[in-house]
Amino acid sequence: MKTAWLLLVFLCGALLPLQGGLNAKLAKSMASPIYASMICFIVGAITMALYVPFTKETFSWQLLKGSTLISVLGGGIIGAFFITASMLALPKLGMALTFGLVVAGQVMISVLLDHFKILVAAQHPINIWRGLGMLLIIAGVAVVEKF
Repeated sequence: MKTAWLLLVFLCGALLPLQGGLNAKLAKSMASPIYASMICFIVGAITMALYVPFTKETFSWQLLKGSTLISVLGGGIIGAFFITASMLALPKLGMALTFGLVVAGQVMISVLLDHFKILVAAQHPINIWRGLGMLLIIAGVAVVEKF
């Protein structure tokens, strides 16, 4: 079962550069990364609206009662920032550097969130191996940027 999750998450990571490229192409054809981001989110919302009836999930606005405003709005705001920023950066930096930096940022903040047990179920303290992993990713991004 864990292998299936590993493959699914790997696929998600593999799709990010494709999404970035498609979004950048849309932004260029529309001459507006802002409107391209909006179209991206509208299509995503429609996709989820079509998908939800096929799940066994039930929804009630009462479910939001225990949530904070940050948890309700945060993901969407960060997603909008990410989509728009990557659309703007990709044509200037290229695919490899843009998503190399995305991965480096993800790993660095994830290690810190794990270490301080922020937004995670279980704490995973920083150790020499996690530190080495972060340094190797940063080194990889530096090599991609240099060459």
